[in-house]
Amino acid sequence: MNPEKPLPKSPTGIQGLDEITGGGLPTGRPTLVCGDAGCGKTLLAMEFLVRGATRFDEPGVFMAFEETGAELAQNVASLGFDLDALIAAGRLVVDYVYIERSEIEETGEFDLEGLFVRLGYAIDSIGARRVVLDTVETLFAGLPNPLILRAELRRLFRWLKERGVTAIITGERGAGSLTRQGLEEYVSDCVIMLDHRVKDLISTRRLRVVKYRGSTHGTNEYPFVIDSDGIAVLPITSLGLGHSASTERVSSGIPRLDAMLAGAGFYRGSSILVSGTAGTGKTSLAGHFAAAACGRGERVLFFAFEESPSQIMRNLGSVGIDLAPWVDEGLLQFQAARPTVAGLEIHLTTMHKAILEFRPRIVIIDPLNSFISGGNEIEVKAMLLRLLDFLKMSQITGFFTNLTAGGSALDHTDAAISSLIDSWLVLLAIESGGERNRAFSILKSRGMAHSNQTREFLLTAQGVELRDVYVGPGGVLTGSARLTQEAQDTAAQLARRHEIERGQRELEQRRATLEAQIAALRTEFAIQEADTLALIERHRAQEAQLERERADMAASRKADAPGTDGGQP
Repeated sequence: MNPEKPLPKSPTGIQGLDEITGGGLPTGRPTLVCGDAGCGKTLLAMEFLVRGATRFDEPGVFMAFEETGAELAQNVASLGFDLDALIAAGRLVVDYVYIERSEIEETGEFDLEGLFVRLGYAIDSIGARRVVLDTVETLFAGLPNPLILRAELRRLFRWLKERGVTAIITGERGAGSLTRQGLEEYVSDCVIMLDHRVKDLISTRRLRVVKYRGSTHGTNEYPFVIDSDGIAVLPITSLGLGHSASTERVSSGIPRLDAMLAGAGFYRGSSILVSGTAGTGKTSLAGHFAAAACGRGERVLFFAFEESPSQIMRNLGSVGIDLAPWVDEGLLQFQAARPTVAGLEIHLTTMHKAILEFRPRIVIIDPLNSFISGGNEIEVKAMLLRLLDFLKMSQITGFFTNLTAGGSALDHTDAAISSLIDSWLVLLAIESGGERNRAFSILKSRGMAHSNQTREFLLTAQGVELRDVYVGPGGVLTGSARLTQEAQDTAAQLARRHEIERGQRELEQRRATLEAQIAALRTEFAIQEADTLALIERHRAQEAQLERERADMAASRKADAPGTDGGQP
């Protein structure tokens, strides 16, 4: 059996794109990058050349038909691309070709021979391995005959293949087709479509590999962002269930909560959800978890979507959680933004990139449901599924908060991600006796025998304080009802103690009286015993004396021993 030969590919160096394409663009073949205006075609093509020249030792030629070299250099300078330096080093050629449509229409002549000569010279001058033509519509803008245009297009793609360069041709998207001419996508070996859509006043860029001859590739739409580092594509849709489960435990930062979690806290790399209504202490629990992780020397990335970092640290400081030192040490980093700043996918891409850069052990998102607007619950769930899979694959513990609307079911989240969560803490606001008190219970925690108690907790100046379980006739007591019940129980306990002490004193008194009586009887008995013994002794002495007198009497009468003659003395 002949082993399969993989298709040679040229890595783009663009974050995420090489993973989607399985290694990059087809080497020595043309790739079409199409899309509407402003979706990032030129930038993607330029980054492909810059990364090739700087990382993979593959010089490149950028032939532009719309922007001059100076304009291109200025446009990409903000991304850190120094085109002038690369050109000076012989790693890049940027050639601007001006095409006047009216001149072509007037003369009726159009030939690619001049372009091939010019492009071939540029390729040979630096030994280019990569070529970009931006954009194909401008190149053929003055060619009115569709038959000639299609023939020239085929000729162009064939010429690039014969030169053996890895090429990108950018093209504008047409009505009902990927390109205006509807041919480029068929003659290209690889087609990448970029999309820039606006929904609910929020714009989102997406990328899709439409086709890739001779290679498998990701077929979904992938969000991507353009920032100061260039293009970053989020390659994951769902990483599946192939991640390993850690047996290491991490503390929640609250010892009594750890005790409820089988005595050791959460599993590392697991997903933790804390849900509850407003003001129940979700962010405070997140703050404890973050402080405990930083105390262990672990990095924590805190995504905040409702409060600024300063506001979060101020508020947590009021309950004894000081996060500022950890920020100063670089162990804690905040990423704060309003959910409406960008679309879901952009948020996901941004978080993905921030996680890769900061390499945290703990990621906190506060809160999840900030992303939900209108009917995008399914999209939010898909986004969180991607994020959860990514965190678990990286053995990063995820801590999420979720704001529950008043009156909604406690075991329900707006994003419907409860089934994806490993440990779920439900915070409760209990109203009784004209007051609101906080309590929580562990709804689930996979892989451990966790407590099933509902515990009241207080937000004190020293942090979260868990109270002992106090159950009254109507259930768990909190607040003043708990204090009242505690006072009643304390009074009853004190009364029982007094009763016990009184009984003990009575017993002691009875014991002392009885012992005194026994002592008196013993004394009386001793006296009587002594008298009786003395009387007995006297009787014995008298008896002995009588015997002696009888013997003396018998001896004086010369009688024999008593009893020998059978008579009396």
